[in-house]
Amino acid sequence: MTQPEIQQEIEQTREQLGMTVEELVAKADIRARARDKAAEVKARAQDQVAELTRWARRNQVVQLRWPLAVTAAGLALAAYAATWRRRET
Repeated sequence: MTQPEIQQEIEQTREQLGMTVEELVAKADIRARARDKAAEVKARAQDQVAELTRWARRNQVVQLRWPLAVTAAGLALAAYAATWRRRET
């Protein structure tokens, strides 16, 4: 091998090593991986909500009235808590 060929091979090896190190650092960055996964799950959930919303509109489904549902859930929880306290005494 000639000197320029050796030099070129060294440069290629350095580039490959740099890419390998970057890949290893990316795999070791758990926070970034968790953020990416969370963003992926959030996007998938948003897509599903949009799809369900389109389906509900096409099928003229009556929308749930959230204040009423939250109030009912709160009352049910309060009743359960009161019953549970009576059993404790």
